[in-house]
Amino acid sequence: MGKGLMSWCKEKLPGYLYIICGSFVTAVSLVFFINPGKIAAGGVSGIATILFHTLGWEPGKMIFILSVPLFIAGLAIFGKTYGFKSILGTVCLSAFTSILIKAFGSQGFLDYNDSLSVMLSAIFGGAIAGAGMGLVMKSGANTGGTDIIAQIIAKYTPITLGTALTLVDGMIIFSSIFVFGITSALYAVMTVYITGLMIDKVVLSIGKNYAKTVFIICSGSPNREVIQKFILEQLGHGGTILAGTGMYSGQDRPVIMTVIKNNKISQLTKIVHSADPKAFMIVSDAYNVLGEGFKSISSSDLS
Repeated sequence: MGKGLMSWCKEKLPGYLYIICGSFVTAVSLVFFINPGKIAAGGVSGIATILFHTLGWEPGKMIFILSVPLFIAGLAIFGKTYGFKSILGTVCLSAFTSILIKAFGSQGFLDYNDSLSVMLSAIFGGAIAGAGMGLVMKSGANTGGTDIIAQIIAKYTPITLGTALTLVDGMIIFSSIFVFGITSALYAVMTVYITGLMIDKVVLSIGKNYAKTVFIICSGSPNREVIQKFILEQLGHGGTILAGTGMYSGQDRPVIMTVIKNNKISQLTKIVHSADPKAFMIVSDAYNVLGEGFKSISSSDLS
């Protein structure tokens, strides 16, 4: 029992902590920047912002009320994809939003008689929301919302998921023009863009299973062997040697393919430059890296 509990804590607890912390950070963004700034940046929170400023309905409660039917629809259509963790994300976001509004009010920190305050809310609200949502998504969950509608549209129409999500959020932002004006809607577009950038940044940078995929095209076998030895012995990683041929020279150009943790890329770059100045190195983001040296395939939560 003790080992089982320890194993659960090691594998599952970090994900739930990401959900709770991420939901709190997202709620901070909604309560102190986005909602008081009258920025309806798509999603259920955007609808909740519109309803608050038109009908006075509390945003935290609205997020929950609007999200539950969407989750039921998601469960009915997609099955266990929308499981406990996603419901937890919605409940936490709703609860934290309500608690923060009761504790601090709904006016935010900025003076909205100054038009600059709306821009600051759009920028910082988007960045903070993206950080929070990125933490939640890092766990494999979400905070509920219009992404479910977008997935339903993508399932039953020729429209792609990305296009469907843009259309759904675009409709919410467009509707905000009639409530808050076109300036606020343009700020909402800015917020959505910043949020997306921050989500990507958080998701791709947090966690030991996020790394870089590296292709090193060597000028010859002796140089390749030096680099290969460094990767194996100094960095503690493996890799694969691919056969390659130069298009111009027609000569053999062995290619090393490896996945390296983010904090080791600078070391690898230095040794490649030293061992083979003529090498060609390609580095790209890799995430959800599963296998030896990263996150175990058997223990990964792919739901």
